[in-house]
Amino acid sequence: MRVLFLAPLPPPVTGHSLISKILLDALAERHRVDPVDLSVGSQHDGSVSARRIKEVAKAVSATARNKRDADVIYLTISETLAGNLKDLAIYLACGHRLKNMVVHLHGGSIGRLLFERWPIIKRVNAFFLRRVAAVVISGPAHRGIFEDAVAPERLPVVFNFAPDDLLVDEDVLAGKFAAVDRLKVLYLSGMAAEKGSHDLLDAYALLEPAERAKMQLDFAGRFDSDADRAQFLERIAGMSGVSYHGIVDDARKRQLFADSHVFCLPSSMFEGQPISILEAYASGCVVIASRQPGIRDIFTDGANGFEVTPGDPPSIAAALRKALAANDLVDIAAHNRQSAVQRYTRERYVDEMEDILLQAAAR
Repeated sequence: MRVLFLAPLPPPVTGHSLISKILLDALAERHRVDPVDLSVGSQHDGSVSARRIKEVAKAVSATARNKRDADVIYLTISETLAGNLKDLAIYLACGHRLKNMVVHLHGGSIGRLLFERWPIIKRVNAFFLRRVAAVVISGPAHRGIFEDAVAPERLPVVFNFAPDDLLVDEDVLAGKFAAVDRLKVLYLSGMAAEKGSHDLLDAYALLEPAERAKMQLDFAGRFDSDADRAQFLERIAGMSGVSYHGIVDDARKRQLFADSHVFCLPSSMFEGQPISILEAYASGCVVIASRQPGIRDIFTDGANGFEVTPGDPPSIAAALRKALAANDLVDIAAHNRQSAVQRYTRERYVDEMEDILLQAAAR
């Protein structure tokens, strides 16, 4: 089939753009794919720039130009107001070809941050979404976002995946838990406060000095601004057990995950389905996470690690203490790795997405 592929692509590397690029490359091995990069000129907060307007116009023009030759149109949708206006323009450009469109939501906040704030925007989106072939979501927790506009049979769930190269060998996993002098705790995600980076640091500061001495806390990820980065670095300057590694490449990310015992994402955001948690599973890490809607589809307290209350440093500190005291971390880590092998694979993800696209193309 011929696929018109509308999605953000790296750079920058985010969970959304990474998954989109992997799907694009996989589809291109089997089908003809015409990609349109939606990330160029975008703003983190969804604000509009002159460059963004120009790039959106190019994307809409490319959609209108290529829709006739495409068997199926694939679009990953935005969760900001400005981004949603772009999506609406693309829907308009597709016209009657909406019946061959697959819409994919990678996030989880569009309902709360967009549809609940602007009911008229929700109604306009519903008008178009009733006409598309399918709306893909990453977990059952997100069904409620679209249930008024999309029939259950057109709302397939496709779980995300961990890249193959992050899967650690079982002997490597066992080795890193064999003799733990210092528990290595990793935070690797966007460094926005809503993701929980500041709460984790506050939690670390709440630990007793003897507890902090048994722990190494590593941060990696992108800050929203240079000022935020400088403020964070100033704060950790006197903390010998805390390091910030900046924006890491794939090789460094693999190493950080492979060396870590615990991965922590105490997010207060309405997550889609954080690929970082699945990466932690593949890497043989115990996970500390909040039970936000997109997280609870893939995370169970006790089985995968320790649940925390978002925005609550004492809750996170309590989970860190549990990790320090636990004698079964290796068992939890092994269970997480097995989950990645059995459930969260690239091959499974690509096959399920390809099947949905083929069905949409046949309509």
